[in-house]
Amino acid sequence: MTGTSAKLELDTPALLVDLDILDANIAHIAQSCRTHGVNWRPHFKGHKTLEIAKKQIAAGAIGITCAKLGEAEILAAAGIRDILIANQIVGDAKIARLMRVLDKADVIVSVDSMENIAALAQAARKNGKTLRVVIEVNTGMNRAGIEPGDPVVALAGEIARHPNLCLAGVMGWEAHATAIADPAAKEKAVATAIGLLTASADQCRKVGHDIRIVSCGGTGTFLYCIKQPGVTEVQVGGAVMNDEHYRGHHNLDMPVSLTLLATVTSRPTPTRIILDAGRKSMSSDTAVPRPLNMPAVRDVWFSAEHARLELEAPSDTPRVGDRVEFVLGYTDTSVHLHEEIVALRQGRIEAVWKVAGRGKIK
Repeated sequence: MTGTSAKLELDTPALLVDLDILDANIAHIAQSCRTHGVNWRPHFKGHKTLEIAKKQIAAGAIGITCAKLGEAEILAAAGIRDILIANQIVGDAKIARLMRVLDKADVIVSVDSMENIAALAQAARKNGKTLRVVIEVNTGMNRAGIEPGDPVVALAGEIARHPNLCLAGVMGWEAHATAIADPAAKEKAVATAIGLLTASADQCRKVGHDIRIVSCGGTGTFLYCIKQPGVTEVQVGGAVMNDEHYRGHHNLDMPVSLTLLATVTSRPTPTRIILDAGRKSMSSDTAVPRPLNMPAVRDVWFSAEHARLELEAPSDTPRVGDRVEFVLGYTDTSVHLHEEIVALRQGRIEAVWKVAGRGKIK
């Protein structure tokens, strides 16, 4: 299917990416990182698409970050070698899979416990492998991660005891600062959180550990994390797509490249519009998707398979069969609902990309 009208001929719901905007967003993030002297290792968990990952690497990213081992397997099979799994890999089954991925890629995993370190070291020794690890540090998010300072140094010492493990550095995520509205307060919170990470890295260096990676940052702190002294890389991912969550809650002023196309299937009243895309097509848990190029909308509501729009005033348009495009509420919890992304350039379909990481939750 080709031509400028092809977009409106697509079967729906359809996930669309505007390649001109995507490429510009990728170039902007890559250049921002270069300007501030930090590496870019973007997260895969949002777009889950190999073509986008390869575009990011072509633009200068040093590697890819992912959330799950299953995503790392997909990336490694596609020839991407430098992969950080920003998560703990725990349990015999997953650790065995990790050892097999090391045949194809130089994978780094995060650790925050003696028990996990011992299990990884045993497997690496048994398989004749060397595994790079980063210590996850709790910088205020209060999810995973060991407390900063002396506990990090102690864990670094434990890693050093195992010849089949290589301590590559430290990692943190200052997510608790993402939703702070005031720019000055947000920058201060980000600086404080990352300061705990970089100070922990310095403490490790003082006792002889070779800390090369200080990894942090995400879309919600993009403007500030790249400026912090001592940071070597950032994991900014979702910014290449942007969405209502990042725009409204994290104040990310970048163009939106990813949208959802739906079809009007019913007009029960002059103010009510029913479409064929509900929660199984786009999530509304973090932020509500926003319809584009519509008369004033009073309310947006989703069920499993339907969207319902209530207009402020009666309107004959859009009609049954017309298409409505949405800015997604949150790309991280929407992309994985789809098997493919239709890539458009100036309204013409250039490619259809498989969402390769879909379902890779293990």
